[in-house]
Amino acid sequence: MLMVEVGYRYRFFGNDAETAAKILGIFAHYDHSFLTASIPTFRLHVHVRRLVEAGCKVGVVRQTETAALKSHGPNKTGPFTRGLTALYTRSTLQAAADLGGESEGRLSRLSSYLMCIAEKPIIESKGSDKKRTKGDLNTSREADAQRGSYDTELGVVAIEIATGDIMFSAFRDTVMRTELEGRLLACSPVELLLASPLSPQTEKPLMDFAGPSSEVRVERVSRDCFKDGGALAEVVDFYRSGADSENDLDATGEAESLHEELEAVMRMPDIAVQALGLALRYLKQFGLEKVLRLGTTFRPFFTQNEMNLSPNAIRQLEILKNNADGSEKGSLLWLLDQTQTAFGARLLRHWVTHPLCNHEHISSRLDAVTEIAESIGCAAQTPGPFSGSSKAIGNGGATNRLSHGVQGLIGAVLNVVGRMPDLERGITRIFHRTATAAEFVSVMQALVTCSKHFERALPAFEFVNHMRKEDADGREIRELKSPLLQRLISAVSSEAICEHANRLLSALNTDAAYAGDKLNLFNCEDGRFSEVLTCRKAIKVVEKELDGFLPSFRTLLRLPNLQYMSVNGSTYLVEAPVAQRVPGDWIKVNSTKKTHRYHPPNVLKSLHKLAVASEQLTAACTRAWDMFLEEFSSHYVEFRASVQALAALDCLHSLAVVSRNQGYTRPEFVGEAEPSQFVVKAGRHPILDSTLEELFVPNDTNLHAQKERCQIITGPNMGGKSCYIRQVALIAIMAQVGSYVPASSAKLHVFDSVHTRMGASDSLQKGSSTFLEELSEASAILRSASSRSLVIVDELGRGTSTHDGVALAYATLHHMLRETQCLTLFVTHYPKIADLRDEFPGIVNPYYVSYLAQESAPCTQGTPATDGKDQDPEVDSRYVSEAAQDVTFLYKLVPGVASKSFGLYVAKIAQIPESCITTASSMASKLEKLVGDREHRRAATICTTEAASKEESTAIEAIPKQKTRLGDESLGRF
Repeated sequence: MLMVEVGYRYRFFGNDAETAAKILGIFAHYDHSFLTASIPTFRLHVHVRRLVEAGCKVGVVRQTETAALKSHGPNKTGPFTRGLTALYTRSTLQAAADLGGESEGRLSRLSSYLMCIAEKPIIESKGSDKKRTKGDLNTSREADAQRGSYDTELGVVAIEIATGDIMFSAFRDTVMRTELEGRLLACSPVELLLASPLSPQTEKPLMDFAGPSSEVRVERVSRDCFKDGGALAEVVDFYRSGADSENDLDATGEAESLHEELEAVMRMPDIAVQALGLALRYLKQFGLEKVLRLGTTFRPFFTQNEMNLSPNAIRQLEILKNNADGSEKGSLLWLLDQTQTAFGARLLRHWVTHPLCNHEHISSRLDAVTEIAESIGCAAQTPGPFSGSSKAIGNGGATNRLSHGVQGLIGAVLNVVGRMPDLERGITRIFHRTATAAEFVSVMQALVTCSKHFERALPAFEFVNHMRKEDADGREIRELKSPLLQRLISAVSSEAICEHANRLLSALNTDAAYAGDKLNLFNCEDGRFSEVLTCRKAIKVVEKELDGFLPSFRTLLRLPNLQYMSVNGSTYLVEAPVAQRVPGDWIKVNSTKKTHRYHPPNVLKSLHKLAVASEQLTAACTRAWDMFLEEFSSHYVEFRASVQALAALDCLHSLAVVSRNQGYTRPEFVGEAEPSQFVVKAGRHPILDSTLEELFVPNDTNLHAQKERCQIITGPNMGGKSCYIRQVALIAIMAQVGSYVPASSAKLHVFDSVHTRMGASDSLQKGSSTFLEELSEASAILRSASSRSLVIVDELGRGTSTHDGVALAYATLHHMLRETQCLTLFVTHYPKIADLRDEFPGIVNPYYVSYLAQESAPCTQGTPATDGKDQDPEVDSRYVSEAAQDVTFLYKLVPGVASKSFGLYVAKIAQIPESCITTASSMASKLEKLVGDREHRRAATICTTEAASKEESTAIEAIPKQKTRLGDESLGRF
């Protein structure tokens, strides 16, 4: 969609006008047979954002030459030239010129990734075995066995243009595309760049993610141009051209940096390079491709030290959004997010979706959170409702003495920075050279402020490295114990960062920057910006020339106090009374009742020179600004590292505040050599514990690889089974994020993954039923889980017949117990599953969620089918009474198998008609009697068969004895 600048308005034409009229609510009309609509120029930033949020790609066409320059150029007689000066989409809006950096509130805390996806099928064709020889067929089958269920290889590159963050991944995926879906959920891109062709199996989850309600823009590009290694060649040329374009690479050290970036790209898989090449071509349209030259910002989607959460885990554990209305409130991220800055909030989101898997890194984060939490003052301490909730944080007296510690320092800095612009996006906009002068000054001043805050505090911490003392108020000043805090604070308070920022600020006039006066922006006293200084001198020469005309005008008009006037934009006007005679070549510009205002010929000539000189100064200032921002680019990596350190401090401070306010305890991680275990005392669901007005009922969990490693959980509907297993998974994830956990104590090993199979939902877009979704998730667990994993399975096998469901659930759990040997929580309504405790004694134990059932007034109303007639009163009354019971859920996990599920009670709560419940009660009694009779007959048959077999065996054994006795008797006769 194009917006063309015409006078004081931007106009849309043709189909663009019709689309803009619908989105913006403006009037479209015909003008000289063209459908057109328009908006005022000063409302550009408002309407472009609305168009982009509606999914449009918006281009702005402006006039590219002024009248003064046109009169001295080759296009004197032609029309004013126009060109595409800006291009906007959802992923580029924040980094673009004129409009970026303006979002506030929740939008500023969200990422705006552009994700490019390319695909390479692993199996090109099927059903061609008949054409193969026997040897080829065997080789193909071996290859198929190695590939397993994977049918495609995907390359994904996600670029956050506004922050410079770039993630890449190349992976194999199954027909359900769970790996792709997991990356979509973890990244949440706002724009998809799809490399055609894509298989239907890949298209389905992408279109499901980018549905009409998602506000995700989709653009398709062809990758035919990248055949025979074309993608790698184009990417290499891009990096080499960047190296050749630098004039002082050896001085700045950027040559080595570019070579490292090129090597990093060369190590990427081919399919990922294709995605990167397409993203490069796309960003060139916007002039934002320079961000790809920062190889230091390239990182994999998931490193070896990070956990890869499945799509089901992210959804069902409500990591990022709740399942009720899809908002962030009520999610784990909502609970942990007490960050003060937008860039801190974005980093915390990454932490929550990428829990750590490295014992050392987790301990480092926990040490930092502990040190900050211990320094939170007594006023911020909120004891938890359960014993031991403040155990890991320390006693009140200690926190009172430490209230002047690191938390006060970090909190004060974050409080200041939180009111400032988004530093991460700000420095990246400066790097893209799309930032305004006011943005530049505010970002640099914020960085200097942060650095000085920490720099002033560091001597106090360093002083006590050699001795400890107390100040006059009795508050203990102590050293920083956490190495992570030391590194982060040192990065934020770096002297080099402060020096670079101050040097850059010294070159600018801050008052002119905030006023938007680019002509007076640069301080040229030290010899810098020589071109700007030359243009300023040229303007002063013309102004002095104009001032030199005044004495002659005063003499000619006999007006000794005559001065130039400026009226309605016309400058250097000579005003004379109406009766005053003036030379004939003077040009009258305007007049009043008493005076006329003129431009003498020599003034007009000088004004023309002044206009040209002003245009030249404007152009020189624009070039100087670009060169100035290019100078900043050489230090961008250092500035970005400082901002990322500040973001990490914000995240650690947020985790510490949540841990203190919620009364959480520090988890204890066992060594890698010890067996897998998860031992939690008085564990609580973190979200419900913080939102429920009543106290949450805690539960213990004790899983150990060499003892009980599987819990089979049964119990009534609505009894809290799903809540309990979610609680266990969330505690594990929170611990490996580096947070304290809602429990009185927690001891666990580092899980390499947390797998979940929960919920029941189909996917019409992907063409899969509820049962297929369940089994696909179970298949992914069996394929990916290890002995160091935590697996949560909730009611597997519900979407098919009872026999099939029980069989599949039984076989799946049996495989996990015998083959995978992971820590498992298995929720089921099938009592048969609990029989596995006999095959795996001590390893598997059944539990159920306890309850109290009280009799209430029995229901005597007959069903519509029988109307109370021909019923078995002995059986039906018992079940009707059960349907009318009042059940109190205790939410406490106890050993054993639940005898009932209380489905009829839940039906009553759901206000199913009483007649339906009575009918259901009668049917339940008949089914149970039928099953009981069948079991009784089967047992009787078995007993009769065994008795008959025993008699037959006894008779057979008696035959030889009888023959022996008969033989003895015959010998006696002889």
